[in-house]
Amino acid sequence: MQMQRKNLCPLAGFVECRQLDCALFTQLRGTHPQTGADIDEWGCSLAWLPVLLIENAQQVRQGAAATESLRNEMVRAAEASQAITLAALGADNAAGATAHSRTIALQEVPHA
Repeated sequence: MQMQRKNLCPLAGFVECRQLDCALFTQLRGTHPQTGADIDEWGCSLAWLPVLLIENAQQVRQGAAATESLRNEMVRAAEASQAITLAALGADNAAGATAHSRTIALQEVPHA
């Protein structure tokens, strides 16, 4: 059963809506966030608030998911870069340690 809504304005003491004479009576175009149906209707902006709040919540969730996805990609890239850097430093340290041990060995030779 479809409920019939009375067209009464809460801002004007619940008298009949003035529709196009009211600044809050606006046209809404787009897609309904719950049904996916196309919307191209005129109505009170106060009556549209629940639909717009649902759409806003969906957009915020999508933005948060995109931000989290980007963060995860950046973490993976940083870990890969860190692994490459540590591998390069490890190779340099191994070569440096060998040169350092040679220097120490030369210094320990007694002079005659």
